[in-house]
Amino acid sequence: MSAFMINTIAFIAGVKDRFTKEEKGATMVEYGLMVAAIAVVVGAAAVILGGKVATLFGGLLP
Repeated sequence: MSAFMINTIAFIAGVKDRFTKEEKGATMVEYGLMVAAIAVVVGAAAVILGGKVATLFGGLLP
């Protein structure tokens, strides 16, 4: 094998190791998905309950 082939194989193995051992990126993506899901639930609750809350507070004012 030539030195170029050996260096290329070593580089690819190093990249593979970094992607398989590094979990910071995966954890960050998981937290991002959880935050997005919570935002969707809060938005849906605001749309569903918005009219009822407005009616409730509208009846309290003279």
